Amino acid sequence: MNEMAFPAAATPRVTTWCNFLHDFPDYYEESTLAPDHFADVAGVNVLPQQPLSLMKQSNDTTRADVAIPPEVQAIYATYRPTLLRRAHRLEERLGTSARIYYKYEGANVSGSHKLNSAIAQAWYYKKAGVKHLITGTGAGQWGTALAYACKQFGLRCTVFMVGISYRQKPQRPTIVELFGGEIHESPSALTKTGRDAMKRDPDRIGSLAVATGEAIEMAREMKDSARFAVGSGETCVLLHQTVIGNEAVRQMADLGDFPDYVVACMGAGSNFAGVGMPFLRAAKAMGRKTELVAAEPVACPKLTRGDYLFDINDFSGTTPVTRMYTLGSRFLAPGIHAGGLRYHGTSAFLSALYAHKGFSARAIAQSDALGAGILFADCEGIIPAPESAHAIAAAVEIAREHRTAPARTILINISGHGLFDLAGYEEAKRGVLSSDAPDEAMIAASLGAARAKNEDLARALAADVGT
Repeated sequence: MNEMAFPAAATPRVTTWCNFLHDFPDYYEESTLAPDHFADVAGVNVLPQQPLSLMKQSNDTTRADVAIPPEVQAIYATYRPTLLRRAHRLEERLGTSARIYYKYEGANVSGSHKLNSAIAQAWYYKKAGVKHLITGTGAGQWGTALAYACKQFGLRCTVFMVGISYRQKPQRPTIVELFGGEIHESPSALTKTGRDAMKRDPDRIGSLAVATGEAIEMAREMKDSARFAVGSGETCVLLHQTVIGNEAVRQMADLGDFPDYVVACMGAGSNFAGVGMPFLRAAKAMGRKTELVAAEPVACPKLTRGDYLFDINDFSGTTPVTRMYTLGSRFLAPGIHAGGLRYHGTSAFLSALYAHKGFSARAIAQSDALGAGILFADCEGIIPAPESAHAIAAAVEIAREHRTAPARTILINISGHGLFDLAGYEEAKRGVLSSDAPDEAMIAASLGAARAKNEDLARALAADVGT
């Protein structure tokens, strides 16, 4: 086939983020409910970590769009707009009538969409006078992105990386260090959170909840000299990622098409919201319908098997309590290669949206995900991250459900490359992937503890009403 069979979309310049809180103020109100009875859950006085500028972005329902600062736009311009292309060969291989497109976020120095928020956050923190950012990272995309962003704005960076991913992807720690960052395998002996976690996790598989807890503890102890920065879940982070969807809406229009399905993997929710929310806005404006589909791992099925509960966000219990779909903060997912999808909960806003059937979710087995990644690489010449491969697998399922007319249009967000995940793909090819079945007893215990907390809350609230 000649190149004309694979038309690349036009390259619009996006200067604003899509403020979806303006579109869904009721869900914003629901997602910000935080009962006072959980205010002392941490047993410590937690210093607010975000500057006021970012906190405002997480709570602003007045503006439909938020201007991207020129300094952030300038760095975005080094790798954005990103590619949007039709997957002709994949369509042919599947024998489907569906038209499949993909948006590719892996062609930047961090290898993923995480750079979109890392650059924005580093700029806002720098403007607020912060000199040191500390974070937790799952598969390492966020850690590498933040290290690079800190380098651009002259900030110090410390990263706690989930142990299983630290060992699976040794290139990630190297990249963090190349950009001047400091990185630690989590759980570590550097923090009480890490030491406590190692007692129940001697193999140091780790989780994002633990890595986040360690980062928060260190930032809290350093007080004014450092702040914790979060890579997903927070509403302002989701906002920064809408640069993806804003571009994609224009690119799809340039190609004369509009998606019936927008598919993305679901960790805490940043790449999912980033591509999906602008399409919900566009669909409403056009009088059309589009379905957002979240692809989560069987190993960590918070949407398809979790509960909508008030829960803490990290292992240490020092983060604010939010209402979200969760498996409980004590849940430890199997050490799958898609480390970015092992977080126990989901964004508070997206949880509210899901509770009101604003999108659907599918649980994907690791073998199916990596199999879909291998197929995509063979057809399209891009090796997707295992996280993104979950989205591809979900899209393949949808395409196979629509083999015949009427044709459907599917857009996949490929949130990162899989060049550091070749060991996982090799295991998949050899048929020796480890089990991704979650520990049922752990799910029951972790969810049970979270449910008990919510029952305590309900009784406390009832008592208050009675008085």
